[in-house]
Amino acid sequence: MAKFELKLPKMGESVAEATLTNWLKEVGDTIEADEAVLEIATDKVDSEVPSEVDGVLIEKLFNVDDVVQVGQTIAIIETSGDNGTEKTTAESVPSPEVVKEVEKQVETAKEATQAPIENSGDRFYSPLVKNIAATENISQAELDGISGTGKDGRVTKNDILEYVENRSSAKTTTPQPQTVVEAKNPETAKAQTADPAKPKAPVSVSGEDEIVEMTRMGKLIAHHMVESTQTSAHVQSFVECDVTNVWNWRNKVKNTFAKREGENLTFTPIFMEAVAKALKDFPMMNISVDGNNIIKRKNINLGMAAALPDGNLIVPVIKNADRLNLVGMSKAVNDLANRARENKLKPDEIQGGTYTVTNVGTFGSIMGTPIINQPQVGILALGAIRKVPAVIETPEGDFIGIRHKMFLSHSYDHRVVNGALGGQFVKRVADYLEAWDVNREI
Repeated sequence: MAKFELKLPKMGESVAEATLTNWLKEVGDTIEADEAVLEIATDKVDSEVPSEVDGVLIEKLFNVDDVVQVGQTIAIIETSGDNGTEKTTAESVPSPEVVKEVEKQVETAKEATQAPIENSGDRFYSPLVKNIAATENISQAELDGISGTGKDGRVTKNDILEYVENRSSAKTTTPQPQTVVEAKNPETAKAQTADPAKPKAPVSVSGEDEIVEMTRMGKLIAHHMVESTQTSAHVQSFVECDVTNVWNWRNKVKNTFAKREGENLTFTPIFMEAVAKALKDFPMMNISVDGNNIIKRKNINLGMAAALPDGNLIVPVIKNADRLNLVGMSKAVNDLANRARENKLKPDEIQGGTYTVTNVGTFGSIMGTPIINQPQVGILALGAIRKVPAVIETPEGDFIGIRHKMFLSHSYDHRVVNGALGGQFVKRVADYLEAWDVNREI
């Protein structure tokens, strides 16, 4: 019998850790290769960790809500062959330095003066969170007051470390109240104390109101949106685009495409192709900002905002979008959209985007002012396609006709993208769509 170490797999270049949210298997359960053993969550996406071998789960090395580093062993699976490695290898034995560090943390926790941290009501605290609380002299009341971003509102390592950092900053920056006394007239001397900052007024809740806690993803989205508006100087440009040729061409070829490819041809891949072409024309829209540096991205990776069944949004990424023909773009769009709705995206599939497109027309909006997906510098909102009366210019004169039109709304970071570039880019997207070849083969 051999023992296989199930490790947390790499989940993209910027993901170094994940929170264990749920065990799908218990000790003693039989596991087949590629069968999911546990669920994890990062700040980007929820995912499952499958087994690489057939066997029996004999040991769990982490509890729910623990933070696991990429490459760490999560569980031990006993196999009947030699497709695993013995758990007693040198790699799995902690070094003396690690042992000393753990002992030091335990001693520090023992010496803490406050009472030991306990699980409070429905709030569960992992051993790691309890250790940090003990080391930082965080009381039970303080810990209970920390807003958690983990599953079911649990406090994660990042939550408590952020609290510690903010608490330290507050101690060094908050001015102490000063008392001023007039010595010449002690009878009329008055203590003049600086007014402390007033706390934010609580929201009034009546007996008929319902309080619904934000989901973990909802909290993360809210944080990212606020952070983006505080980071980038948002400005918008709007262009009205005549997509009559696109509308008529799609109606002509969509049935043939569906029979041949086995899936629908939507407008999204057509728009994505036009955006990818425009980004090649204006490479300074395909950049990121890092402090005082501008990073010019070599690849054009288009983020595609997709709505989830619970109302939240996720942005899967079409890698190297400029290298795909329309058939490849259609398959990529459909695949990512379907797996996003089924919560089956891999962490790497929602990272590395260089520009984002969101279709607000899906919800009936004719235009929008989207928030930039950091660290990108632009995002394009596609409005609803509408039949409208329009002036049509011909060599014989102008006349009124019915045309299919839509608004393209471009939000961009005015720190590095001026109005000329932001406006020219969205106009170029419109130009590609308006010049669509109605005889194009697919």
